Amino acid sequence: MKSSRWFIHPLLVFILSIVALGTSLFLYIHWYIEASAGFRSAVAKLNLEKEQVLGVETWMVIIVLSVLVGVILIGILVIYVYSQKALQLYRLQNNFINNFTHELKTPVTSLKLFLQTFSKHQLPRADQLKYIQFMIADVSRLAETIDRILSLARIESKSYTHEFRPVDLVAAIGNFFKDSEHLFAHCRLTIHPPGEPLPHFRLNVSLFEMLLMNLATNALKYNAADEPSIDITFEPGQRNLMIHFSDNGIGLDKKEMRKIFRKFYQIGRADDRSAKGSGLGLYLVQTVASIHKWKIKVFSPGRGKGSTFTLILPLKSAA
Repeated sequence: MKSSRWFIHPLLVFILSIVALGTSLFLYIHWYIEASAGFRSAVAKLNLEKEQVLGVETWMVIIVLSVLVGVILIGILVIYVYSQKALQLYRLQNNFINNFTHELKTPVTSLKLFLQTFSKHQLPRADQLKYIQFMIADVSRLAETIDRILSLARIESKSYTHEFRPVDLVAAIGNFFKDSEHLFAHCRLTIHPPGEPLPHFRLNVSLFEMLLMNLATNALKYNAADEPSIDITFEPGQRNLMIHFSDNGIGLDKKEMRKIFRKFYQIGRADDRSAKGSGLGLYLVQTVASIHKWKIKVFSPGRGKGSTFTLILPLKSAA
């Protein structure tokens, strides 16, 4: 099916359109020059005034025609780029829907299996507790997936209502991870206090905690180490405060560092190269940073060497 439709590929259509338009312009100019030369010869033979008959010079017409064709070419290019981006977004959304369905179906199937086991068998207390822990993990996975979708909807609709207020970042980060330590029980998480007092920054606490949660869960999700680790360091500068979130995860290729903040973009895990998850975590991180007028960037030495996400806060935005 695909081989029989190669002639309608957008790139081929675009190239053929450019070639056809360029050829038309060349033939028209060639014809115009020849016709103009013949016309001038006729004017000379009839001893007519050139200024009266030839009001517009040949090259002026050619220049104007070339400009118009250039505008058409730019328009075709813009339409092509837009259509390619729309096609890419469609593919990403389709991939997201498939993975989102998987993210919902897997824990639901697991929960159903455990509940059927409980209903059909009389299990020892130890086995009951083990299965209950599995079910709690499945419920947490479901809640995390649903929360990300709801958070994305609230952020993109500008419906978050909590006000911005001055906050001590070091204390806020410490309190968040202290309250969430049950989620990172198997992770070595270290917050390195800055060497000097930091100013307070105006921020939306709920959005900031969402940013921290997505950065931390991303560091754990893409980690194959026996003991995952996250190190949080503060680097005050003359213009910016930089907060580094460094992990010992699977790392990133250079080409992936330019893509991971895109909506729906996913990379594989260390033990499974197929894309998993919702592809929204780091997009939410970038969106929350943008709302606060901050920036987020990432650096990785390469595959298997961990990653460092750096949050950049302009000091002029400090409270």
